[in-house]
Amino acid sequence: MSTIAFIGLGNMGGGMAANLVKAGHDVRAFDLSTDAIARAVEAGCRAAASTLDALEGAEIVVTMLPAGQHVRSIYLGGDGIIANARSGALLIDSSTIDIESARAVIKAAFERGLDMVDAPVSGGVTAASAGTLTFMTGGTKSAFTKAQPYLESMGKNVFHAGDAGNGQVAKVCNNMLLGISMIGTCEAFALAEKLGLDAQTFFDISSTASGQNWSMTSYCPAPGPVATAPSNNDYQAGFTAAMMLKDMRLAQQAAASAKASTPLGAQAEALYALMEVAGKDDLDFSGIMKLIKGSL
Repeated sequence: MSTIAFIGLGNMGGGMAANLVKAGHDVRAFDLSTDAIARAVEAGCRAAASTLDALEGAEIVVTMLPAGQHVRSIYLGGDGIIANARSGALLIDSSTIDIESARAVIKAAFERGLDMVDAPVSGGVTAASAGTLTFMTGGTKSAFTKAQPYLESMGKNVFHAGDAGNGQVAKVCNNMLLGISMIGTCEAFALAEKLGLDAQTFFDISSTASGQNWSMTSYCPAPGPVATAPSNNDYQAGFTAAMMLKDMRLAQQAAASAKASTPLGAQAEALYALMEVAGKDDLDFSGIMKLIKGSL
């Protein structure tokens, strides 16, 4: 059993912390939301009064935060995790953030003699609760090896993507592809409907033909074919359009810094931004079907 400080108990972090408890670890949990802390306590965590309180005696530190500025703020500086973590602690940041911030924070940890990995996740809230997340991990091989057992307590697929920040690289590239493929899938189903082909028949054909993709077969944006998809629950979110837009923006930021051409990624970002403008970005990202059909 390890003593773990878990900072950031939102929709994803709460389920992740609970799974570390189920794996037998002593989890000291902190969040700015008292309600989130209360839910974590119900799941078996011990409440911490602050980040520094959570760090007391922690061998492992896991963070799940909204953006790069939050990660820099909580890790760096005299009051930060890096300056105050116990000697030999392992740091795991599972936030989805910009690559530059991930690499800067890991560099600072390394300079203090601490192992750290960036380990963003894929799978959404359901997978976080079920312990079936996919982790894309960047950092040294030795740091990854130390982190792997804890990541496996929270997920079913754990990958080492290479050097520091490469977990974020894998995440933004994967989600850029997901955002693009979802829009293409929506367009295909919308066109099929306009031309008189019902969603189930098109699904039966295309899901076994060359158009098959995850957005269709696991998360179909057209109501009907996939019973568990948000499209059959009025697009109530498993992964919000706002979260997808965040990832699309991170991908475009990364593309600009690398001078890489991503025209479809740029167009997908613009379309998800329209959901934000319409005040509908709390819908599931597959709800972009409504935008394409003109019913947003």
